Amino acid sequence: MEKYLAVLCFLLISLHMKAVCEERQVYIVYLGEHSGNRNFEEIEEHHHSFLHSVKGSKQEAETCLIHSYKHIINGFSAFLTPEEASTVSEMDRVISVFRSQTRRLRLQTTRSWDFTNLLEANGDLSRVNGEKLLQRASYGKDVIVGVFDSGIWPESRSFNDEGMEPVPKSWKGTCQQGIAFNSSHCNRKIIGARYYLKHYEAELGPVKEKMEFRSPRDKNGHGTHTASTIGGRRVPNASSLGGFANGTASGGAPFVRLAIYKVCWQPDPLNVVVCPDGDTLAAFDDAIKDGVHVISLSIGGNTSFPYAEDGTAIGSLHALKRDIIVVCAAGNSGPTPSSVANVAPWLISVGASSIDRIFQSTIVLGNGLIVQGRTVTPLRKTKKYPLVYAVHVEIPGKTTNLTTGWCFPGTLSKKHVKGKVVFCRVGFISQALEVRRAGGVAAIFGNPYVGKGVYEIPFLLPGTTVLQNDRATIVSYILNNENPTATLFPGRTIIGTGPAPFMAPFTSLGPNGIEPNILKPDITAPGLNILAAWTEASPPTQLHQDHRVVKYNIASGTSMSCPHASAVAALLKAIHPDWSSAAIRSSLMTTARRVNNVQIPITDAVGNIATPFHYGAGHFQPSKAADPGLVYDASYADYLLFLCSSGTAFLDPSFKCPKHVPPPSDLNYPSLAIAKLNGNMTVSRTVTNVGTGNSTYTVSIVPPPGYTVEILPTKLYFSKIGEKQSFSITVKVAASIKETKFEFGWYAWSDGVGHVVSSPIVVSAA
Repeated sequence: MEKYLAVLCFLLISLHMKAVCEERQVYIVYLGEHSGNRNFEEIEEHHHSFLHSVKGSKQEAETCLIHSYKHIINGFSAFLTPEEASTVSEMDRVISVFRSQTRRLRLQTTRSWDFTNLLEANGDLSRVNGEKLLQRASYGKDVIVGVFDSGIWPESRSFNDEGMEPVPKSWKGTCQQGIAFNSSHCNRKIIGARYYLKHYEAELGPVKEKMEFRSPRDKNGHGTHTASTIGGRRVPNASSLGGFANGTASGGAPFVRLAIYKVCWQPDPLNVVVCPDGDTLAAFDDAIKDGVHVISLSIGGNTSFPYAEDGTAIGSLHALKRDIIVVCAAGNSGPTPSSVANVAPWLISVGASSIDRIFQSTIVLGNGLIVQGRTVTPLRKTKKYPLVYAVHVEIPGKTTNLTTGWCFPGTLSKKHVKGKVVFCRVGFISQALEVRRAGGVAAIFGNPYVGKGVYEIPFLLPGTTVLQNDRATIVSYILNNENPTATLFPGRTIIGTGPAPFMAPFTSLGPNGIEPNILKPDITAPGLNILAAWTEASPPTQLHQDHRVVKYNIASGTSMSCPHASAVAALLKAIHPDWSSAAIRSSLMTTARRVNNVQIPITDAVGNIATPFHYGAGHFQPSKAADPGLVYDASYADYLLFLCSSGTAFLDPSFKCPKHVPPPSDLNYPSLAIAKLNGNMTVSRTVTNVGTGNSTYTVSIVPPPGYTVEILPTKLYFSKIGEKQSFSITVKVAASIKETKFEFGWYAWSDGVGHVVSSPIVVSAA
């Protein structure tokens, strides 16, 4: 009873807060890092003092405070008007004040790790080293990964702790209780769990019980999926609905410890998950204090924000200071240029690409023509049905020239659709629901994306998606036959397809919108149609009309590629506990590959050769990353020096910028980006030997078209592990170049005995 009274009181306070703070927005006031010996009460009183100076009363100041960050990060979030925010920003000791972003996730593995290992071995089964990497890392057993997401479904077999050792003594976190979640749900696998609601409820109102659990428990499925991709135990005979993708499900680091930070909530049933910056920053503050080694954050917007106005950038900078690796999704806003998110150079930004698995379904048209579609929707029986084009069966006046044929809700005529297969120009969940509402027995959808990347959805009626070049074939058949028919056959899982990987059609692209002199994304990893654990509290489509329950589900997005990279980062941390987060990013990037499983360059979904704006340095290769030969290291001070060149050094007021600041391109990064080059530029890089003691590395260069690249010296000599050597890179614009578009090249250091340390070059002329 006391628990429910407490919840009721909190809801009433939240409603009162929203009423008092009407017409105001949530801002984050960033004050840097805590120093001194203030207790929590004194810290909160200090934060109140800033608000009191712009509010009408002390009570209003206290009411409008949302979060007070008390552990590592010094700051708070509160309701402010733009005028009040401006006033606070001018106060002493205030570093930045910015409108808190409410980021949204749109939900866009049995095979992905096998594919990664096989790709790395160039298809040679005898050279697959994935198990050796796991053994070398002790399966990640001493590494703690903080998962910032929508929570976890602790009963999943992926999270059992059988045979695992006691929780590491370094762990300082907690298992926070809530609705349908208590301390018994934490174990030696899920070692901690917290949830964050203050910002969400202050801005959007109380959580709806039908939509969410007020606890770390996952109602949405996204968080369970990402957590099991990172550290799920091996589960045989796992599959999605209908038996698709059957195999042994496993995370990349099966013995890694998971710490759950639920910062994402679902306010409505439309697949939109809300992750407020204010709550995310509170999670960073706790996770750093709790003792995590890696933070996996499958949260990205459709744009990037200046570092001083980005809660993820600020939180990850504090994590970086303590050598905590932060891995983020690059975003699902592709193929729009400069759409990449999470672009701070101190975090790892991950794009999404395919694996060598498809779910093929055969369609036989009435004239005998065979079209191969894609589906993960079970089909109970195979039968020939009349086939209609949505354009011809719409309710008059319900569509326009722009929307005809799209099967939008309420547009199809039941009279003309009942008992038929409907061809819709595109296929998402809403289109399938419309065909079902109108009485259709099945649907054929055109792929919403250009090219071959199909985002699989377990529709609520039999349905399959065809690639865009097959859409015209089906439409032509319907238009030229008096009684068109179609027979849909059950889908099947096909492994070993190629070429793979190709870049997912939705993966966000560079150039970096905040600082184009830093290449983002950094790498790519599997993110298209990935099977992983799922919540049993929501159906696979998350629709209220869907009453199916699954233990494993297929999902797509950079949300899925991010945890793949997080798992590998955890393994690398286990193997090399003394490596910095920069060294681990470097090892992932410089050992990445740019060719697919048929040994030709990786392409985008359309078939065009992909560039570093798609995949950064390339597709990650975990075993090679464990032994990169050389690494590009960078310290906290190096990043602050970079911020000096970007004009945001004030993020740490204790750091004084030098009189002569190097350009942003001079940051010791594993890639080189120079935007708007005028004439020539020389930058420096320093590499640290982590390979063999006595070694010599020779450089090779593929300059971007229209530019010359000179690297001096051309050879680097090392006599011991840990030794550092520096070199200069001079990039010069050719006299004949006229276009200002970005061009791409590469340089690589090789020791001739297996270590090839490769870096992309991205340049545009002024």
